[in-house]
Amino acid sequence: MNWGSFEGLLSGVNKYSTAFGRIWLSLVFIFRVLVYLVTAEHVWSDDHKDFDCNTRQPGCSNVCFDEFFPVSHVRLWALQLILVTCPSLLVVMHVAYREAREKKHREAVGQDGGRLYLNPGKKQGGLWWTYVCSLVFKASVDATFLYVFHSFYPKYTLPPVVKCHAAPCPNSVDCFISKPSEKNIFTLFMIITAAICILLNLVELAYLVSKRCRECLAARKTQGAGVGHRQDCATSFRKQDDLLSDDLIFLGSEAHPPLLPNRPRGHVKKTIL
Repeated sequence: MNWGSFEGLLSGVNKYSTAFGRIWLSLVFIFRVLVYLVTAEHVWSDDHKDFDCNTRQPGCSNVCFDEFFPVSHVRLWALQLILVTCPSLLVVMHVAYREAREKKHREAVGQDGGRLYLNPGKKQGGLWWTYVCSLVFKASVDATFLYVFHSFYPKYTLPPVVKCHAAPCPNSVDCFISKPSEKNIFTLFMIITAAICILLNLVELAYLVSKRCRECLAARKTQGAGVGHRQDCATSFRKQDDLLSDDLIFLGSEAHPPLLPNRPRGHVKKTIL
């Protein structure tokens, strides 16, 4: 696998991520991918040939090695890194799909025909759900691999000596792991970085959900204020209509208008006549 081109593809995610997503991406490449490429493969390169057992029984050391190392650490970490980084590629592909739709729409209706997306990279609508699902998937993958490592290697550590009872070993055989302390250090380092990545994914997920809830509440308040303003305008219009109708009824009725205190009745009668 060409990890350089793989890193180049994932670098585009930095443009569409939040601050927490950028920290997660830096942590993955600096503390996980680079450590895996530079040190992990070299540390576990001699795990089989230097796995010694205190017996000369043919096949015993191979069986004991397979029993204690059902899956290699290096292969598990490679699979974990691939599964963790794939959802980020889906986000980039979704943005590219939006940009392609926007380009086709402009070619069809012209520059003055409106736009489908004001910002194709903004996390709204389907892109928001794609991003949220990618966070959930990445956190789930890391948590699953942490559980798998714990089930294979309790407490995530390798003992210097293991007991093997599998056939064709004649009896209980002591087997010795190559450089167990160094392997334990790198194993714990990868486990801690995976746990930090899970925490960052959960924090980013909480941030996006809370931000979306605040936007929805603000939109509802704005809509409610607009409805209240329209109701106030309608009420004022109805009051004006009522006043106009009362004036018309007053002018059309036979009843005389009320007398003013400084005007005599006779003058009012003459004026009305």
